[in-house]
Amino acid sequence: MGKKKDATPLEISTNLYKVKSDLKCDNKNYSMEYYFGNSNHGKVVDWELSLHELQLCFGVQEFLVIAPQSISGVILDSPEASKLLSAVAIALTNCSSFWPAFVPVHDPSRKAYIGIQNMGTTFTRRFEADRIGTQVPIKLMHLEGLYELFVSKFAYSSMDISMNLFKVHFTMKLTFKILLSDDDDIRRDDAEMTESVYESAVGTSGKGQWDDDCPWSEWYSSEDPVKGFELIASWSEKMVESSLEMAELENSSPHEAKKWILFPILSPNITDTTMGNRVGFSSQLYLLIDALDMSFQAQFMEDFVSVENPGSDNFKSSTAVPPPTVIDRVLKELFHEGKKSPYFAKGEHRTSQAIKAAALDSLFAQFCLHVLWFGNCNIRAIATLWVEFVREVRWCWDEVQPLPRMPISSSIDLSSCLINQKLQMLAICIERKHQSIEEFQDCLESQDPESPRAEEDGPVSEDLSTMQTPGENFDGKCDSHLSPEVEFESKGNLFEERTKSEDVISFTDQKSTDSTRRGSAGIVGTMMLLNSYQSMHAPFTQDAPLMTEDMHEERLQAVEAFGDSFDFSAQLEKDILSSDMSAFKAANPDGVFEDFIRWHSPRDWEDSDPKDEGLPNGSATETSKDNWPPRGHLSKRMSEHGNLWRQLWNDAPALPVSEQKSLLDPNREGEKILHYLETLRPHQLLEQMVCTAFKAGADTLSQTSYGGLKLMKTKMDQLYSTMASVLKFLQGNRLSAESEVIDDLRRLCVVFEHVEKLMALAASLHRKLLQAPRLSEAIFKDYYEFYLPRMGTGMSSNKFETEFNKKQLVRSHERGAISSLFTPPTASQSWRKVLSMGNLFNGHEPILREIIFSLRDRVSGNHYADSTPTARGEAIETHRMYISGTSNDLRVALSVTSCD
Repeated sequence: MGKKKDATPLEISTNLYKVKSDLKCDNKNYSMEYYFGNSNHGKVVDWELSLHELQLCFGVQEFLVIAPQSISGVILDSPEASKLLSAVAIALTNCSSFWPAFVPVHDPSRKAYIGIQNMGTTFTRRFEADRIGTQVPIKLMHLEGLYELFVSKFAYSSMDISMNLFKVHFTMKLTFKILLSDDDDIRRDDAEMTESVYESAVGTSGKGQWDDDCPWSEWYSSEDPVKGFELIASWSEKMVESSLEMAELENSSPHEAKKWILFPILSPNITDTTMGNRVGFSSQLYLLIDALDMSFQAQFMEDFVSVENPGSDNFKSSTAVPPPTVIDRVLKELFHEGKKSPYFAKGEHRTSQAIKAAALDSLFAQFCLHVLWFGNCNIRAIATLWVEFVREVRWCWDEVQPLPRMPISSSIDLSSCLINQKLQMLAICIERKHQSIEEFQDCLESQDPESPRAEEDGPVSEDLSTMQTPGENFDGKCDSHLSPEVEFESKGNLFEERTKSEDVISFTDQKSTDSTRRGSAGIVGTMMLLNSYQSMHAPFTQDAPLMTEDMHEERLQAVEAFGDSFDFSAQLEKDILSSDMSAFKAANPDGVFEDFIRWHSPRDWEDSDPKDEGLPNGSATETSKDNWPPRGHLSKRMSEHGNLWRQLWNDAPALPVSEQKSLLDPNREGEKILHYLETLRPHQLLEQMVCTAFKAGADTLSQTSYGGLKLMKTKMDQLYSTMASVLKFLQGNRLSAESEVIDDLRRLCVVFEHVEKLMALAASLHRKLLQAPRLSEAIFKDYYEFYLPRMGTGMSSNKFETEFNKKQLVRSHERGAISSLFTPPTASQSWRKVLSMGNLFNGHEPILREIIFSLRDRVSGNHYADSTPTARGEAIETHRMYISGTSNDLRVALSVTSCD
């Protein structure tokens, strides 16, 4: 009967089991339950253990409970209870069993029991427990009165208890509770959230929330998962000899307790996965995936906006679109307030680059985040906002206004989604367009004879915004972009370098045609021109034309179609090459084709005398008269007849960059980008929106401050890896209406939801236990293990623990941080409370007080003596009383050992 394999484990303890069987007595059916497994080895009860109520009340280890099989589950008839208990006691004695047996009696609300235990041939223990639900006597609200109640059970009634000394063992546990938000405030907050989800998302609520400084607060307000804390302060066992000592103990502070145990009060919604209780990014991502699933029903986004769309009958009922005022507010925040926001103001997660999506602070990412809370994120609302978004982008193009939240750099971020690449290139085109307008206006002003700028702007003035300087030593062409400030600085350094190197050049070089040299960025080290004893100058060159991912693919397809010969590859790059040649000719009027090859493609120039023979220590340079002209020849491919490079050289005019036509036509490329945005297929748009929304949501969560919780960091890393593996199927535009990817995306939402809830818990614990990081990490670890099966990575669903009940021991240096949580109650919070008990903690009355009194006596030499030698000299617990409750509710359990 006591084998664990036949028993059922109890949830209150990991080491307590129950075996149940039926019993029939006097034509009545009873159920008999045997509890076993948890042992305190005869010691005083350990307050840290999760015990059954009868173990706590009577200090027993294993026991039987016999109850009638009725609705109430108790025996209302006292004779029946006594008769049943006697029968069970006789049966246990006949079996030589020392198990205590209990029978529930009286009204079920009283939780009353009577019990008996045979302790051998001499001793018998009797048990009785009852509860006072109302009108607790004032005397029993205090420790002194409870002590006298216990002493009265074994002292003579005529004796003055307060004047006598009894060696009573005493231990106590007090439970304090602090709620960090009132229930009224919670209900009010819930009512406000149901009025307008979007209003709360944009932060229009005037009442402060716990997560106002969390990164997600810009989009939604999350319920605080940590509602409060329970603190259990327990005193070690001590000897009490008078009621005066009890009065002193009642005035003692919980800081004098031996142990503090902390238990967080968590919101039940943190483990609730029903749709109605979902909140945050995950709840909206579910809706966005539904919109992706419906995006295949039309060819263009405008078709979803039109009510005449024939395919719209299936979703007319859920296609609410917010009013124009909401649309205007979203566009204003994106395009006007966004200009004030620095790009990439917040760092991204280190593994987020694996997801092909727009960066968090970019225009398209912010658009996707707004879409999540725009209406109910249905396809019609998305289409409406997208059409207005593209119109606003076109307005920026037509009015030559900078595109907000987009960087203006010399390269396109090909790791981002295609829409972000297009917007980034459009921003560059707008900037080039703006520069060309300014240059045209400057040109008109310079032609005006009365304009003072006409005299100031000389041939030295160059438009450096469209130029690029080669590498530091100018030993080859450099494609990296420099900002105007860096370009000016480089130009100054080149001037200094040129001055120093020209000091060693002979006087004949000073007579060079510098007056006709244009667009020079400085001397190329010690290189000299072949046909004239002059230093070679590196020109300013144009940037390579910018290309988005689809433009690169088109070029690669063209190369594959026409072959990969050098001639055709050079044909594709002839505009760039011709521009470089023209700039080189302008900077080196006496230069020849071989000079250009030595600068632009050094691998195609072969030195015939690399060892510089005849010069001491091999220190010959091209600036030495004896080593000029440089000895060498063109490579085989450059010296072939009809070489394309030489043809381009012969046709290239000598023009500096400032006079050349730009390689990037901003007007043509800008119009092509707008055409792409206006004709984008719905499913292609939604695919990129889903990727960007997931990444932006995860990047927002990753910026949360949650301390050094390693489990949370690991979970975020796992989330990014999972997102990268699932979202990669959306990056090739291969998704179809029947694809299984939609189901994978919905499962990804579940994973996102779990991480989002854990992140909210981590953030809440971190800020509440900022001065006790070990406790914060320990509580989070316990809850993580409790929550793990719900994430589909732990045990099966039928083994879920229903309640989180893990407690943490508070160390001595952490008590100050916990004490600060229990702020003194205000008048509005404590007006209902009647402070009837002592041991207040920062003005808080304990919600539960548990006390154990016990009286022990040695067996030998008194009336408890047993004839057996093994029992002599041992102390037995003759009287034990367990008291629990508050000033309004008191439960008393008494056990008495007698010699029968």
